[in-house]
Amino acid sequence: MKIRLICVGILKKSPELSLIEEYLKRSRWKIELKELPSRSDLTGDTLKQFEAEQIQSFIPEATPLIVLDERGSTLTSRDFAELFQDFQNTGHSQVAICIGGADGLHQSVRDRASKIISFGKLTWPHMLVRVMIMEQLYRAQQILAGHPYHRD
Repeated sequence: MKIRLICVGILKKSPELSLIEEYLKRSRWKIELKELPSRSDLTGDTLKQFEAEQIQSFIPEATPLIVLDERGSTLTSRDFAELFQDFQNTGHSQVAICIGGADGLHQSVRDRASKIISFGKLTWPHMLVRVMIMEQLYRAQQILAGHPYHRD
């Protein structure tokens, strides 16, 4: 499975970056992190539209897209793993995942999504969400492999 993780904002050297690099090393799935620079000269819908155009330029046409959004559905780790199993079972060898900017995602990105998920009703820093999605990707891989990393 190839995963393209598209994120608005650039993560500099930090504990979060170290954790992400650790999960990248552990993963048997090929995970490509694509960071998009944010624009401080744009605001509101203009900024969301600009980010949407960048995001969508990195998603191949037939590739399923998972969007992280506070209005999305919450999943268990097993549900998340099954989502990837379903993509594989329907012939998809790659999936894109998108984490938008601080102002949220443009509706066009939400409309393009195969699945919109949330990490709950709490607000999380975008850089920490990257670590959380990387851990869940690793966990999903381990669940699908039958490895005891995930315990119910």
